[in-house]
Amino acid sequence: MGGFDQQGLPLGYRLKPQMEISPRGLQESLLDPSRRETVLIVDVRTSGEVEAASIQPCLHVPLHEIESRVEEILEAAEGKQVVTLCHHGVRSLKASLFLQHEGIANARSMAGGIEAWASVIDTSVPRYERDGAGVTIIR
Repeated sequence: MGGFDQQGLPLGYRLKPQMEISPRGLQESLLDPSRRETVLIVDVRTSGEVEAASIQPCLHVPLHEIESRVEEILEAAEGKQVVTLCHHGVRSLKASLFLQHEGIANARSMAGGIEAWASVIDTSVPRYERDGAGVTIIR
């Protein structure tokens, strides 16, 4: 795996601020007591992935359930910054764009996903690989 920059992004990654937040940006929000309660992490990974590695607290809504659970998310998101999370940032980007379309204008995907978080922000969070059989912890 390549390196990461100061924001916790893969080297060369161009953050799209209207759609994404950097891992360091999320960390700063979670570390600030005045902002922590105003952040809602919506984890769109599978149950096996969340069991393997997670950022808590979060609302677990697998991507395939996001449409049917949008009302639940809208209610939980009231007055909060919504950050969607997945493994590398692809599923969470889809989720954040969907949530923006549903009226959560401040929904953002965490760029680089939990992989970037576990590699740069909190190395106690396990890293894993995903395959058809499930999830394998690699560190």
